[in-house]
Amino acid sequence: MATIAPSLDDALGIIADGCMLVVPREVSGVPMAATRALIRRGIRNLHLVALPTSSLQADMLIGAGCIATLETSAVSLGEFGPAPRFSAAITGRTIKMMDATCPALHAALQASEKGVPFMPLRGLIGSDVLKYRDDWKVVDNPFGGDDPIVLLPALKPDVALFHAPMADRFGNVWIGRQRELVTMAHAAAHSVVTVEAIHDGNLLEDPLYAAGCLPGFYVDSIAVVERGAWPLPLPDRYKADGAHIAEYAKMAATPEGFADYLNQHVFEKQAA
Repeated sequence: MATIAPSLDDALGIIADGCMLVVPREVSGVPMAATRALIRRGIRNLHLVALPTSSLQADMLIGAGCIATLETSAVSLGEFGPAPRFSAAITGRTIKMMDATCPALHAALQASEKGVPFMPLRGLIGSDVLKYRDDWKVVDNPFGGDDPIVLLPALKPDVALFHAPMADRFGNVWIGRQRELVTMAHAAAHSVVTVEAIHDGNLLEDPLYAAGCLPGFYVDSIAVVERGAWPLPLPDRYKADGAHIAEYAKMAATPEGFADYLNQHVFEKQAA
């Protein structure tokens, strides 16, 4: 059963160096306050699984030296351009990149969610993505016919980490329409969630909220962090801070500028 942690750092204590951490895409509740806290802690050697894409979060973690392996289908700042620290890491070969596709990542996590060792998936055969994934296997359809299919090993992260609008004191988390967060929590051994607020009542007993809830027995720890997705958006709550992301894209274009960004917006803010 989930506990309400006294602080963000307490909630994140379960995330250790070298763990496999799964996080959601930009529009599904990215835990940016938690990301900054992990950088301040100096977390290292993460295997980050971004379901199925990432933007500012992965770029900052890479630039701060937190990631050893990245498994995702794309990292980009969107309208603000390429993700500069990700691009530098790929060209400099300073991280291991495990290219994937959106359906492949969902399928691999669903395998873990269902407790099976692999999941079959179509659409990968003949692609360069498959060419460079030795852990994905092409087999003949056991039911016959000329029908090869790809088997993807189950992805079982150590920790799922995301931000949501609210939770209750029973540990239930309201995620609304962001159903991939359920898959993440089901697949992972542990889940840590930051929320905007604590709901007064039991979300699972409220017919208005129950269908959009992740039950508390899938959650280990919850921390209350207002605007915890900033500068990224939180669906139906607040939009992305475009001016700040543009500033990041400009500063992070060089290692020196990125270091200045961390000093100004990650380390200095905490000290203040």
